[in-house]
Amino acid sequence: MSESLDVNRTAKLFIGGKFPRSESARSFEVHDQEGNFLANASLASRKDGRDAVVAARSAFSAWSSATAYNRGQVMYRVAEIMQGRRDQFIAEVSAWSSIEEATIEVDAAINRWVWYAGWTDKLSMVTGSNNPVAEPFFNFSIPEPTGVVAGFALSDSPLLGLVEMIAAAIVSGNTVVVVASDRTPLPAVSLAEVIATSDVPGGVVNILTGYAKEIAPWLASHMDVNGIDLSGIGDSELAVELERSSAQNLKRVLRPNTHLDGLSRVKMWLETKTVWHPRGY
Repeated sequence: MSESLDVNRTAKLFIGGKFPRSESARSFEVHDQEGNFLANASLASRKDGRDAVVAARSAFSAWSSATAYNRGQVMYRVAEIMQGRRDQFIAEVSAWSSIEEATIEVDAAINRWVWYAGWTDKLSMVTGSNNPVAEPFFNFSIPEPTGVVAGFALSDSPLLGLVEMIAAAIVSGNTVVVVASDRTPLPAVSLAEVIATSDVPGGVVNILTGYAKEIAPWLASHMDVNGIDLSGIGDSELAVELERSSAQNLKRVLRPNTHLDGLSRVKMWLETKTVWHPRGY
């Protein structure tokens, strides 16, 4: 009986609901914490970043106009599929941590999807308001999504940090382009596979693998990106440069070492629209 071949994994990008290779045809090796080879991953270029922004912008209108109930059901479905692949996620995360730590992170990531899914139909009530005015009008403040949000994942939280970044943005109708950590990208690739087989429309979530310092300047200066999460940018000089580039179109910026989670992170990617309406008598 012949022995089975060891087929090494070659992870691709996730753009517009599809899995293209990098247009540059480049890749890089992924190793575990002991230095053992795990897989090859596509090395995204600035053109791949631009393609991801185009996909996110194209998906924004339909996703932001979907009912809150629908978005909640779609996000809950992601958690269901992740639950079915729980063992795989634990094995991948444990390449850079202990089994115990990986188990805690994976379970927390699944729970976090469920938690955010439950917020879709409550955001307007919690973050909106009916404002008192001294005239015969109704005055409402209504939360709206920012638009396209770009983000850079933390290397020390390869799954939970990524889920937090993605879910907190799409819960209100934003679309995202995220760059996985180049040190721990495999959980992000598996998350992309989960999203591709769920009900999330193509382009709502786009996941790139590669070097943040290579892709970040182009996302920060992109005029069709409306918000940027710099959580995974460890280089302080690069972070300052990215903040300056982001100012060109007044992007919302979440700076490194700004620890927001839960509803605070959701609010980061919300705009407030105030509407006046005459009272009927």
